[in-house]
Amino acid sequence: MVESFEQILARPTIFRERDVLSPHYLPDVLPHREKEIEKIMLGISPVLRGERPRNLLVYGKTGTGKTCSVKFVAEKLAAMQSSAKVAYINCRIYNSRYRILQKVVKDFLPQFDKAGYGLAYFYEKLLDWVESDGKILIYVLDEIDVVKDIDDLAYTLTRSNDELKKGGVSLIGISNKLSFKEKLDPRSRSSLFETEMVFAPYTSYQLKEILKQRAAKGFADGAIDEAAVNLAAAIAAQDNGDARYALKLLLKAGEIADESGAKLATDAHVEQARRSVDEDVSFEAISTLPRHQQIVLCALASLQLEGRSYSRLSGNGNGNGNGNGSSGSNGLLSGEVYEKYVQLSRKFRAEARSVRWYREYLSDLEMLGLIAMEDSGKGQRGHTRFIRLSYSPEKVIGLIESSVFGEKGALDA
Repeated sequence: MVESFEQILARPTIFRERDVLSPHYLPDVLPHREKEIEKIMLGISPVLRGERPRNLLVYGKTGTGKTCSVKFVAEKLAAMQSSAKVAYINCRIYNSRYRILQKVVKDFLPQFDKAGYGLAYFYEKLLDWVESDGKILIYVLDEIDVVKDIDDLAYTLTRSNDELKKGGVSLIGISNKLSFKEKLDPRSRSSLFETEMVFAPYTSYQLKEILKQRAAKGFADGAIDEAAVNLAAAIAAQDNGDARYALKLLLKAGEIADESGAKLATDAHVEQARRSVDEDVSFEAISTLPRHQQIVLCALASLQLEGRSYSRLSGNGNGNGNGNGSSGSNGLLSGEVYEKYVQLSRKFRAEARSVRWYREYLSDLEMLGLIAMEDSGKGQRGHTRFIRLSYSPEKVIGLIESSVFGEKGALDA
């Protein structure tokens, strides 16, 4: 029998405040990021004297507290009397110079956010607004590395400060990729990022402290076993010190305990949560990947489903005898995957990128844990790499088809 909402709400739960366990929750205190927060505050502090802060680039792997720390400082700044206005922008959504300027206009000058207006219109309106009373506009660009025309954006921000008689524009860029700056035009590099800082991954001890803080507020008294907290921290520490992952493990463990009617979340629930969260995190990452990286994944998944057409590159040309050309770990040749990527690009209505870009995509996908790569071993002709998909090829293809085309089976058409 279908329950009513009242009955569902009346169910017992081990949670006190579930949202506290969300990676997006901003606590009053950020453990083990005091030095980084102080450095960001020092960088922004000139704005309190009416001066333009230096541009800042914040690096670090996913789940190292970059975004939380910047938002934490932005909230402290908002509590001060200053001329500063902070525009936080998620570049996964607003991934071009035009969309970024349009978003800032929408947030601060909604009366000018009208369909059909070009980049110059938004640019001029923002300049007038900043100059009207000498504001300092600070762009916080989260995942700045996915901005398609970052060099054009750098030019626009630099030009803004050249044209303003009062006020100024500054930038805080947040990126998961340490190699991001290398792709920029040298002029953009020198003008955009005057100060840099790197967030190191959390240690197991630090993750444990973070989880204890959240668990104390998120779970009811006595509803979470200390062993569960320790295990979630240890698992996440092995996975590059990712606090977001640790929090998802703890939240999912609590949900599993709730659904089973348990009054205590244990390490056994964390182990159950691990399998579910691993897949959720990976598929969330796949759905937000740039188009060409999705196509590369789709190419790899398609080849794994079809079976290889190439034999293994061996010294005597006889392969390894299994007929699928794998490296012994069911890997696919990098060149073969590239050919499939070029072929699928046409179906995705995209122009295939060069081999150099393809290698960049592979590096990014490996960093995210979506693929595994290994160099060819002894007895291989030339130098190549074998690639393996880390997840079910059927699920990967289905997810990408749904994300790009809005329906499964679109690539078979």
